[in-house]
Amino acid sequence: MTHVSNREIASMSAEKLEERLAELQEELLQLRAEQSLGGNPSNMGAFKACRRSIARIKTKINSNNN
Repeated sequence: MTHVSNREIASMSAEKLEERLAELQEELLQLRAEQSLGGNPSNMGAFKACRRSIARIKTKINSNNN
């Protein structure tokens, strides 16, 4: 599952955010590997959704640190 909504992010604790970020980064790594091997990813929308979800989580983490 690549998409993480803002509501989900707002309700997550800091530890859960870190765990979900690691999962999404691993998923993005797999999508990039699939793409680099010459094949098209099975779902191009997943690539975009994964990147955006990572950005949302990083934004939330950084806003909590300030």
